[in-house]
Amino acid sequence: MRRYLLVLAVAVVALAGCTGGHDAVAQTGSIDSKYVGADGKTIVYPVAQRKAAPDVKGSTVDGGSADLASLRGDVVVLNFWAAWCPPCRLESTDLESVYKSTKDSGVAFLGVNSHDEKDSAKAFQDARLTYPSLFDPTGRIALSFSDVPPTALPCTLIIDRTGKVAVVIRNGVTVASLTPLVNQVLAES
Repeated sequence: MRRYLLVLAVAVVALAGCTGGHDAVAQTGSIDSKYVGADGKTIVYPVAQRKAAPDVKGSTVDGGSADLASLRGDVVVLNFWAAWCPPCRLESTDLESVYKSTKDSGVAFLGVNSHDEKDSAKAFQDARLTYPSLFDPTGRIALSFSDVPPTALPCTLIIDRTGKVAVVIRNGVTVASLTPLVNQVLAES
């Protein structure tokens, strides 16, 4: 039964595809476009209702390694992306900008590249992002977030200092949409 649920979850994530924000490329949901619009919701969890983030670690796009647990104590912005996803490309500049403006204040960024070839992921990373990204071609990392799954690309999670998921953004982000949410979680004691 567990194997069946895992296969079903992988299929759901794979079919969910890629989403966009208000400034993203038009989404038709066609097979040719490789993505389908998601619900575009942002969910902010009250502290008492937050669930612990799973153990997330592995190889990075650039050949290193990263471990979410090693970032405990910082607010972590965890962004799921793919090089073939137009809204992911659109939001990358904004993510990098928020990363640079918050990295010295207790905020860490970690990307998760999903459903890409290694060369495509590396080219995207090298051209757009200075923070590390885990390489997850099968989407297993997304599936490990069973309580708050990132159901489409792009998806951004904000994890509080205690390692619990505080915010789920099922849409592309901008500096204006991401910064206040990061600051809100950062301001928590």
